[in-house]
Amino acid sequence: MGKFAIALALMLVQSASLSAQWLNFHEPGMPRTPDGKPNLTAPVPRTPDGKPDLSGLWEPEASPYRFDVIQDVKDEGIFRPAAEALFLQRAADLRRDNPVTHCLPAGPSAIFAAGSTRLYRIMQSPKVIALLYELSGFRQIYTDGRELPKDPNPTWMGYSIGHWDGDTMVVESAGFNDKTWLDMVGHPHSERLKVTERFHRVDFGHMQLQLTYDDPETLVRPLTISLAVHYAADTDLLEYVCNENERDTQHLVSTAKAKTQPSPAVLDKYTGEYKFREGPPGTSAFFGPTQIVSLVHGQLYMKDFPLVPQTETRFDSTAATIEFFLDSTGAVTHFILSAAEGDAIYERKH
Repeated sequence: MGKFAIALALMLVQSASLSAQWLNFHEPGMPRTPDGKPNLTAPVPRTPDGKPDLSGLWEPEASPYRFDVIQDVKDEGIFRPAAEALFLQRAADLRRDNPVTHCLPAGPSAIFAAGSTRLYRIMQSPKVIALLYELSGFRQIYTDGRELPKDPNPTWMGYSIGHWDGDTMVVESAGFNDKTWLDMVGHPHSERLKVTERFHRVDFGHMQLQLTYDDPETLVRPLTISLAVHYAADTDLLEYVCNENERDTQHLVSTAKAKTQPSPAVLDKYTGEYKFREGPPGTSAFFGPTQIVSLVHGQLYMKDFPLVPQTETRFDSTAATIEFFLDSTGAVTHFILSAAEGDAIYERKH
């Protein structure tokens, strides 16, 4: 059932790569190389007042942050105990309450397209910037000098204001409800969450995005993430309506159940660092190129979500099925991560 749960999540994410191919037309005003291809390294377009024009169709790079916001060792333990306990409960429940799999808005995670289709259009005017998401959602970023509301009515996508810091658009958002997740694996946030985004268009086809989550109720300190965003040339948004998964998610079991209980000595030998060696395209980008397996109070974890033993070598989770392999001496050599996209090999390094 763990594989089924992640399959639902992956279908939502992967639909973007399919939608990006649905239309191919010669976009007016696109700078081009002599052979007619989009020149994505052309200079940054600017508005009449000299500010960078962020308008266009954009696609965030494939990033494991969509799956799990904890990718850096320095961020381990950043969630407060109550938030970590809620995260672990969602893991035990196989993330069956993920709002995205129930066709609800992605909330702040839509910023880097977690759990949503990945394309979005930016429409820029002097007083407001609009972001149109392929999954039928939208955001308004007010740039007319107003301040964030002191006591906003909580909404799925929050309330956003923006200002220019040189050539960087700085967006501050607040007023999120606490129904959404920060990522697909279930890290929570509260209604006190504030998000700061910094959009910096490097050239015509490339933009750097830095975003910071600040939530004193769930985080011990702000969490900052950086990723690249690329211009989606000569294509367009495709209407995407989520109306199928609610029926399917009713079949998910409520908890992950162990079918055996390996000894602490067996579990301990699986701990260590594993590096992606080979597998389907996109697996490393989605799950991350490095996996840390640890043992905490008798529970085996890959990164920060529990692995539930099915045999002494095979473990299930909402992320995937993990099977460890040993050599003739009994030393662990690698594991195979099986998910919706296929099987990927992660080789043990230490």
